[in-house]
Amino acid sequence: MPGWFYYALGAAVLYGAHQIFTKLAAERISDGLGGFVVEATAAVTILGYLAWLRFAGRWNQTSSAPGIFYSVLTGLCVGAGTILFFLLFQKGGPLSSVPMILAGGAALMAVAGIVFFKETASAPRLLGIALALAGLFLLRSPAGN
Repeated sequence: MPGWFYYALGAAVLYGAHQIFTKLAAERISDGLGGFVVEATAAVTILGYLAWLRFAGRWNQTSSAPGIFYSVLTGLCVGAGTILFFLLFQKGGPLSSVPMILAGGAALMAVAGIVFFKETASAPRLLGIALALAGLFLLRSPAGN
């Protein structure tokens, strides 16, 4: 088993729970305030992690101007995406739509990997991209409600 697999598994569980809790919250808080609470709580969680690294003597954090720039762009995407998920759920979107939405994001990442990062354009990867896009298309059909 590759060393990154358990991190991927943990991230999948946490991001799945993230969407379940967003669905529950969306019925009880506005999109902007809900998004702010989510992102502020995430920032405090990461701050706690950084404090733990510092006080445990395990500080290994580095940065560069491009790293900060891309991290800011990432934060903008996460913040705007969180607001869109709140709006999706407030407008009656089903929780079952999330996997297809994330599959669309996965397709985007796979295409970027091939085009910009020179990753292999294998048949299974291309089929996965096509199926993810087909899933998004099927999601918008009336039967997908």
